[in-house]
Amino acid sequence: MHRYPRELLAELRAIHRAIRPDIERRLARFKTVWRDENDEALFCELIFCLFTPQSSAHRCWNAVELLKANDLVFRGSAAEIGRHINMVRFRNNKASYVVKARELFTAGGEMRIKSVLESIPDTLDRRRFLATNVKGMGWKEASHFLRNTGFGENLAILDRHVLKNLALLGVIPEIPRSLTPRRYLDIEEHMRTFAKQIRIPLAHLDFVLWYREAGDVFK
Repeated sequence: MHRYPRELLAELRAIHRAIRPDIERRLARFKTVWRDENDEALFCELIFCLFTPQSSAHRCWNAVELLKANDLVFRGSAAEIGRHINMVRFRNNKASYVVKARELFTAGGEMRIKSVLESIPDTLDRRRFLATNVKGMGWKEASHFLRNTGFGENLAILDRHVLKNLALLGVIPEIPRSLTPRRYLDIEEHMRTFAKQIRIPLAHLDFVLWYREAGDVFK
């Protein structure tokens, strides 16, 4: 086993013990989303994940709630959406991503995101589809969406908090400047191995590393 920094490992294990009940409640809730929520709610989750790059997760969810309150999720133009999400970085680009995603998952005038994704039963193939076909959605955002809808047991969400801590731990040699699909999968596999070695489930480890940086357990 690789010799990881002992103090940092001890800190991660202590965080995991402290927040494990919250993590398990959150993951249990995510597992009900696909089963219980309608296409509109699932699409709002997708929008949230589209908004998150380089933006606060809390602000991004507030932006989604604002769009819902103003009936813009399914009716707003890119310009209208952009005017309402000034708390999100690169808001105009992301507003256009919302419109393009809406077009991708709409058939016969109705949102069909669930049936489109259910036609791709394998989670890894589903992630590849999202990252390839949804403009503005990379592998991290696709993994995030799948986790938040109950399919993230074996996926890593490689955001800046997670990558920073993987580098500190020595799981990866450095924070990559960019994440190609191949690089993403390589780091994910290293994180998966690390999670097994320290006996923290991969789905929990994302939350632990996020908590160490942000101090909360969020979406």
